[in-house]
Order: sequence, then C-alpha cells, then structure tokens
Amino acid sequence: MSSYLLVHAESDREYLRGPGEELQTDLGVLEVPEDVEHGQVLETHLGEAFHVRRLRGPDLFNHFERTGAPMMPRDIGLVIGHTGAQAGDRVLDAGTGTGVLSGYLGRIGAEVVTYEVDAEFAENARENMAMGGVSDRVDVRTGDLTEHLDDLAAGEPFDLLTLDTADAAAVVERAPDLLVPGGYVAAYTPFVEDARETELTAREAGLGTVETLETIQRELTVDERGTRPSTAGVGHTGYLLFARRID
Repeated sequence: MSSYLLVHAESDREYLRGPGEELQTDLGVLEVPEDVEHGQVLETHLGEAFHVRRLRGPDLFNHFERTGAPMMPRDIGLVIGHTGAQAGDRVLDAGTGTGVLSGYLGRIGAEVVTYEVDAEFAENARENMAMGGVSDRVDVRTGDLTEHLDDLAAGEPFDLLTLDTADAAAVVERAPDLLVPGGYVAAYTPFVEDARETELTAREAGLGTVETLETIQRELTVDERGTRPSTAGVGHTGYLLFARRID
C-alpha cells in the first residue's frame, strides 16, 4: 500500500500516511479516506488543512525509515543520468541499506533485485518499498551478493549494476558476466582507495568508458548582505565509478 504525503502548508510540516490511517498531531486528528487522491485537501477535527501529495523521489530520501546514511539525491541523479536508467531496465543492486536508490529506480519503472547482508536492514528496506509503492518492482533479498554471482550470471543478464558496498571491486570483476552488451555499472565508494581499486578492476575486466567522479555540491546562501557558498552542509559525499560492457 503506497503512502501519501500530508502537507500542512502554513507550517511546512509533512507526514506520511496511507489510506485508512490516522494522523494525530497538535493540529488535530485526521482520518485519511480509503479512496484518498492526490490533490485533495483534508481537514483535522480542529479545521487545520492538509494537502495530499503523491510521493516523489526526494520524498523517499526525506521520509524513509533510515538504517544508515542513504545515497544522496544528487548522487542518484548522477547514476540515472550517466547510465540512462529507464522503465523496463533490469537492475542488480547491492548494499540496499535504507533503499533510497532502489526506490528511485523502482519509481521510474525499473525492475530491481537488491541484496542487503543485514537481515534487519533488509526487512526495513522491504517496509520502505511498500511505503513507496514499489514492492512489485523492487525485490529486496537478504544475503551477500558475492555469494550469488554464479547463479545470477547464469540467468537473464541485467541492464544496470549498482553497488554501494565495501567489496564493490569483487562484483565489478564479474560485471561482464552479469550485464547485457552495452549495460552499465555504477559503483559508489566513500574512500579514494576503494575508488582506485574499483576503477583498476573495471579496466582489468575489459569494461569500457571507465570514469570515476567525485561528487561535490555546495548550497548558496542568499540574504540581504549578498550571495555566497554556504559554510554548512555536506560537500563531498563520495566517488562514483561508471563503466560499460562494450562488446
């Protein structure tokens, strides 16, 4: 059952609720109708208005139950932009974590198989996929992807391989066996040593168009004094390797 955002416009407060569920806050009690629709305006018993919105990708990042630091939207944007991920793609993912990347990919219509070694994290990700309305497109499996590579390589190949794990290089080594011709691999690594190992492995595996990017983004502070880069927030998040099966 997909959830909806209930947005109180006057305070910018947001709550996630599904059809038939109840919201209780200091703004009053609100029963979400079973037939709730995007664009409706619902009122609490105190007369406070909440606007109903469908979930979009950034809402997954903001509202999923977290089990660690999820991939940032800007990094997900690079993954989608550099690989051309699209509806109908088959994606093999590892390092599910909170499931934000898998949720984004599911919501653009990709079919995702994702592996998470921690059983509690995997169960939390399944609940997040249900909340995001993509349980039918995202298969969260508990286990270590490296232990299933032979079986996966013997099956239908994938269009995209996405990795956010410490052993990314070990999976990249098998990328030619897992991908369709022209398929992409995208590997996120937080440390430069891992990024170097992953790129060298991609080259040794015979992948083409190999590149590694550092992802840095600075927000601008705009006030009456002028405009300058913010001194707060996250600048560096990690390194993204992109490579492609070129045969």
